[in-house]
Amino acid sequence: MSNPTPDSKVVLITGASSGIGEATARHLAAAGHTVVLGARRADRLKQLAMELTEAGYQADHAELDVTELDSVKAFVDGAIARHGHVDVLVNNAGVMPLSYMADLRIDDWNQTIDVNLRGVLHGIAAVLPSMNERRSGHIINVASTAAYRSDPTGVVYCATKFAVRAISDGLRKETTDLRVTLVSPGLTRTELTQSGGDDQLQGAVRTALQDVGIDAKAIAEAIGYTIGQPNDVNVSEVIVQGTASV
Repeated sequence: MSNPTPDSKVVLITGASSGIGEATARHLAAAGHTVVLGARRADRLKQLAMELTEAGYQADHAELDVTELDSVKAFVDGAIARHGHVDVLVNNAGVMPLSYMADLRIDDWNQTIDVNLRGVLHGIAAVLPSMNERRSGHIINVASTAAYRSDPTGVVYCATKFAVRAISDGLRKETTDLRVTLVSPGLTRTELTQSGGDDQLQGAVRTALQDVGIDAKAIAEAIGYTIGQPNDVNVSEVIVQGTASV
């Protein structure tokens, strides 16, 4: 049975039903943290939380839509009600529907903005008041190596990740009490390419994932490293990519 230790933290993870979010939940729970899992796919969340608790770890879950501020606030408020406070928020939920701008896939553009950018802002808005009141907390925003370049097949995706990078940097400079970390994964084997976007482009990325993509566990371990630092140490930015990445 995994019991909380003085170093254990209450960690909220968005997009926890698969990919980096799921890997992070498993890694942090095994490290002794209490994980609160949020995502839209409630059935997957329930299964993951059940696996973790049956293994003796501390985990619970709640259905979450990061595009809706009320949903995010309810997710955070519920965690505070159950656990007393929130130590860490991992803003991980994301989508990546790739296409060329000329295709005018405007619905995909809006979804990307709503999830990748507005979802991050909603998470920050929901946890910031209580963290500021406690003068303690850690916000981890998952961006991408796409936050440092602009790809012709993913302009809007890159733009949202550029924005998350800017938000993280600005929030970190705004506070002397909270820790703010930007984690930027390279090509990682997740389900990001499973929906939306141009079929041919998404298929090409899926093929590349099999060849050079890294395991989501690598990102989870990087997130765990940033959480494990002393409270007066801020790991501001972490880029994790495979050795085969360009």
